[in-house]
Amino acid sequence: MPVSQNNSSGWNALSFPTFMGCNVSRDPVGDDVDVVVTGVPFDLATTIRPGTRFGPAAIRMATTHLDWELRRWPWQFSVFDRLHVVDGGDLSFDPTAGEQMVARLQAHAAAILGAGKCMLTLGGDHFITLPLLRAHAHKYGPLSLIHFDAHADCEKYQSPLNHGTMFYHARKEGLIDPERSVQIGIRTEYSRDDHPFTVLDAEWVMVHGTAEVVRTLGQVVGGQPAYVTFDIDCLDPAFAPGTGTPVVGGLSTASALKILRGLTGFNLVGMDIVEVSPPYDHADITALAAATLGLEFLYVLAAGKEKI
Repeated sequence: MPVSQNNSSGWNALSFPTFMGCNVSRDPVGDDVDVVVTGVPFDLATTIRPGTRFGPAAIRMATTHLDWELRRWPWQFSVFDRLHVVDGGDLSFDPTAGEQMVARLQAHAAAILGAGKCMLTLGGDHFITLPLLRAHAHKYGPLSLIHFDAHADCEKYQSPLNHGTMFYHARKEGLIDPERSVQIGIRTEYSRDDHPFTVLDAEWVMVHGTAEVVRTLGQVVGGQPAYVTFDIDCLDPAFAPGTGTPVVGGLSTASALKILRGLTGFNLVGMDIVEVSPPYDHADITALAAATLGLEFLYVLAAGKEKI
C-alpha cells in the first residue's frame, strides 16, 4: 500500500475513516513519511465524565468535512504537497490496564521519533501526554511545553494515573523546562506557589488578543524544541461541548486557530489533541474543532518545507 497522501474521499481502502483520508500505514516506523497520526482510545484517568476513548474515531470521522479543500484557507498551498502523512491507527492495549497503555505508548512514540518522524496524537484523556513527553524528551531533551487548557494539570496530591497530574510529574522528571513553557486559556484555580510556568489565562487572552499571545510565546519559548498539547476544554463549551470537564469563559475556535498559526517557524516537535468526548458532543462540534486544530498543526509544520 503506498504511503501517499489524501485520497480526497476521506476513506481508505479498508473502508473506515482515517485522518484526512490519509493511507493507513502498517509500518509507520519503516515507511518513508514525515508525520504519523496515532489514536490513543484511553480514558481511565478521567475524573469527571468518561468517553474520551471514543475521541480518536470521532476526530478522524470529522476530517471528512475538511478533506475536500485542496488548499485550506488561509494557506496558499496543500499540506499534502509538502508532507507525507500516514495514519498509523490506534495504539493497542488492554483498555482496563493503564500502566500497560503508558508503557506501550512511550515505546511506540520512541520508535517513531527514533526513525526521524513527527507525531500527531489523538486522545483519549490528557494523561496520554505524559508518556508522549517522556519519549519526546528522550530524543530532544527538556522541552518547552505549549499547553492549551482550562486547567493547569499540575496537581501533586492525586493518584499518578490522573489527567490532572501530568505536568507536575513531567516537571519532576525533567521532561519539560517550565521556565520556557506557556499555559494558555487557564481559568480554574491552581497552586500559584512554586508554579514557574508562564500562564496566559483565558481573560488575559481575551483582553490582550492573539497577536500578543504569539509574541509572548516567542519570547518565552524561543527556538527551544516545543511540544504542543491541546486539551479541547481550552475552548469555551459553546465551541467544544463534548468534553469531560467543560469550563465556561474559554477561547473561541477562531482564536485558538490564530494562535496555532502563529507558531509557524517555531521548533515544534509534536502535538497531541485530547479530551474529546463524543457522548457529550452535539452535531460533532467538538470533534470538528479537534480535527481542524490537528490539520492546522500539519499546515504549520508544512509552511517551512518545500513542495515534494
